[in-house]
Amino acid sequence: MLWLIPLGFIIGAFGTLIGAGGGFVLMPVLILLFPDESPEICTSISLAVVFFNTLSGSGAYARMRRIDYKSALFFSAATIPGAILGAFTTSHISRRLFYTIFGIFMIAAAVFLLLRQNGKREIKKNNPEYHLTRNLVETDGTTHTFSYNPIVGVGLSLFVGYVSSLLGIGGGIIHVPLLVHLLNFPVHIATATSHSILAVMSFTGTVVHITTGTFSHGIWPTIFLSIGVLIGAPLGARLSNRVRGDWIMRGLAVALGFVGIRILVMAL
Repeated sequence: MLWLIPLGFIIGAFGTLIGAGGGFVLMPVLILLFPDESPEICTSISLAVVFFNTLSGSGAYARMRRIDYKSALFFSAATIPGAILGAFTTSHISRRLFYTIFGIFMIAAAVFLLLRQNGKREIKKNNPEYHLTRNLVETDGTTHTFSYNPIVGVGLSLFVGYVSSLLGIGGGIIHVPLLVHLLNFPVHIATATSHSILAVMSFTGTVVHITTGTFSHGIWPTIFLSIGVLIGAPLGARLSNRVRGDWIMRGLAVALGFVGIRILVMAL
């Protein structure tokens, strides 16, 4: 299983770069590697690896001061009940239904991102009183000011926690676009904040799988993959300084589409 280490490195670097945790890349690989295993086992491995990836990546983003901690606290709390319910739901759906849901969801998200004008995010000057305004200053002096509806953010996080735990994809591929397009987060702040939220969500889902005994079947793959992601995640965070926000979103869209098509083919 030593070759899982470089695989984990790639997943860690790319997942941290786009704030997605890497689960959306890892899950199709696990499905191909372990075709006889149930979706529940694959999701337990993926969520555990995503936890180590996001834990390492969040440390790197914290040093850059890109994490909105107040928002991350609200949203993390909202993902917990969704993550618990999603982890339990996985064991009650068939393999074909799981693949079909997974594939359709990935393709829909890819189309959404490609159709949006990522580089033309409108910043509203006048916001309702109930909106939460955030001001962040990165280590390099870059200043971000944005405002969003916290009630909408909590509701979206609850949904993300359920879907990501159900599919074992981490949730960043869903959360980052929602933070950017619906909650007005700057792309780089969204990727960093999403990463810290994923750490809480993936840990919650992993604990559920441990308590049910599912995770015991995937301990060794998780160990080798986690070694790789712990090394790759800080690299992905550093690379984010050199990649434009709109290119991050486009890369995310292409990756989603590829994964979705591949999984739908497997469901046929």
